[in-house]
Amino acid sequence: MTVNREIHLASRPQGWPTADNFRLVETEVPTPGPGQLVVRNQFMSVDPYMRGRMNDVKSYVPPFALDAPLDGGAVGEVVAGEGNGIVPGDTVLHGLGWREYALLDAKGARKVDPSLAPVSAYLGVLGMTGLTAYAGLLDVAAMQPGESVFVSGAAGAVGSMVGQIAKLKGAARVVGSAGSPAKVERLRALGFDAAFDYHDGPVADQLKAAAPNGIDVYFDNVGGEHLEAAIGALRLHGRAAVCGMIAQYNATEPPAAPRNLALLIGKRLTLRGFLVGDHGHLRDQFVEEVAGWLREGRLSYDETVVDGIAAAPEAFLGLLRGDNLGKMLVRL
Repeated sequence: MTVNREIHLASRPQGWPTADNFRLVETEVPTPGPGQLVVRNQFMSVDPYMRGRMNDVKSYVPPFALDAPLDGGAVGEVVAGEGNGIVPGDTVLHGLGWREYALLDAKGARKVDPSLAPVSAYLGVLGMTGLTAYAGLLDVAAMQPGESVFVSGAAGAVGSMVGQIAKLKGAARVVGSAGSPAKVERLRALGFDAAFDYHDGPVADQLKAAAPNGIDVYFDNVGGEHLEAAIGALRLHGRAAVCGMIAQYNATEPPAAPRNLALLIGKRLTLRGFLVGDHGHLRDQFVEEVAGWLREGRLSYDETVVDGIAAAPEAFLGLLRGDNLGKMLVRL
């Protein structure tokens, strides 16, 4: 193969992205220099945070450049080059997705074991999304056995892991919200004590019915109405780990909610935003514990897989619409 295909950002979205914001570009397969690797990507990840990087605004990570390939998590086989103990034939995890072949410094790749789990798992349950769930619930929100937990976006890659880990760690009650009856049914199958479709009525009313005694921990993937409802339901000294706010990523006007932030005072609540990159010290512990749960059949994960680099933009748009169950991946 001498042709490499990659997805470029053609224009910056205004509100909801469309297919016109992306462009499929053909280039040559790169040649590695000293200490570099060429990786034939097998799977790439699309994630909600990528929507923010499409805006030309200052944030915790630089925006995507126009007329250049996007990037993100990917896993693949090294086909040329070597360095940092990595040689051709190794499977590596790295950050240059949205392309079929990636050229990267060997120090920017992490070798993974394809015999431990399917390679796609290193982008989900054993990768960034799994660590996000693990660190956010146990480190940021400091969930303790016997507590009640509410998870929004609970059928997604992060949320579904949060609910299962909470049960494995002794939560008394775990409640999840999702966007369809099928997803609600899946949450119940995963062991959530209660789940509801946020389209069926006000989130606050449905959360009150699902957790009549309130909650101790809220894991926020959605923001907006969900965050407002959780603040109302949190008990004294409750904690919220704020992972994402997908409800407002495509909004062109400021959100109306939450309108009850003053409750933070009397309830002595803690709302803490976090980035998974701040919790790398937990990676080895996380992989060991989660891999054990997987081997024992105590933890399940879902993947929604779209085939081909040309379909990557539609996979991303589908993620924003909530079309996915579990981790959204593109197989290359």
